[in-house]
Amino acid sequence: MRAEQKKAFAPEFESDVLNEMSLVDEIITENIDDKIPLVMDLSRYILEGGRKRIRPLLVLLTARAMGYSGQIHQKLAAVLEMIHTATLLHDDVVDNSKMRRGKASANIVWGNEASVLVGDYLYSRAFQLMVDIRNHRILEIMADTTNTLAVGEVMQLVNKNNCSVTEELYFRTIDNKTGKLFETAAALGGVSADCTLIQEKILKKFGRHLGLCFQLVDDALDYSSSQNQLGKNIGDDLTEGKPTLPLMYAMWNGKENERFLIKNAIEEGKAKYFDEIIQAVKTSGGIQYTLKQAKKQMLEAQKCLNELPESIYRNDLEFLLKFALSRKH
Repeated sequence: MRAEQKKAFAPEFESDVLNEMSLVDEIITENIDDKIPLVMDLSRYILEGGRKRIRPLLVLLTARAMGYSGQIHQKLAAVLEMIHTATLLHDDVVDNSKMRRGKASANIVWGNEASVLVGDYLYSRAFQLMVDIRNHRILEIMADTTNTLAVGEVMQLVNKNNCSVTEELYFRTIDNKTGKLFETAAALGGVSADCTLIQEKILKKFGRHLGLCFQLVDDALDYSSSQNQLGKNIGDDLTEGKPTLPLMYAMWNGKENERFLIKNAIEEGKAKYFDEIIQAVKTSGGIQYTLKQAKKQMLEAQKCLNELPESIYRNDLEFLLKFALSRKH
């Protein structure tokens, strides 16, 4: 793992699995068509852009934690990262985002058309790599995953500018997106190690709770971090009309004038009174409540982890849990 990439995740994290991350990068690079400059340039731009790469790392760690000593899990980690990258390209177009990981998003640099088409290319190329592995269970998992991700995207679009979103609906949406992708990352590692169905279920549950913890912290950081730390414009969720948990909690529990400002901001997708809304989210306890829910997810993930065999890789997975909850970016 290159030094800048390790820094993007956690500089204090030490694991021999990190050495495999460069091999994952090589697999991705080797399988992106260099005969089409746009595909290569745009893919590299987003793949190398300060990413934490927790999802492919999760594939590698769960495989090793289940006793796997081969190399198939490296290709699966590459496949998952390609699919995740494709979702980011599509997300930024749908959300009209202007920044991703501290720099201009791909749709701003190359345009919406290029971002959508290269995202489609990465999706289809990932499935070609999966077919090469010739494992029907892996294909089943990934087919279900990509469908669930699409459902999550549609739910997020339908919920946009909707101030009537319930906490239950919010959790179902992030479960179908972040929760599902983390769940799949953990499952792929286990399947590559020929784990039992019971172990696969444990790994899936672990990954899902880890993903929900990660997303809840992400949503809290949008109202509590700095732009330099977060790597995107602070308040993007508000500008995009996304009713995330910290914002909704403030609307449910804030003062009357605060509720009015937040309701209008969500419905109009504007951050005209952004400073006032930020303050309302903080004073209402929205950030603390969201982080409390994140900790609950972390504790559920820890329970699952305790059911796995003891190993240095299980310790590494525990580090991921702590990082997901305590991170500032």
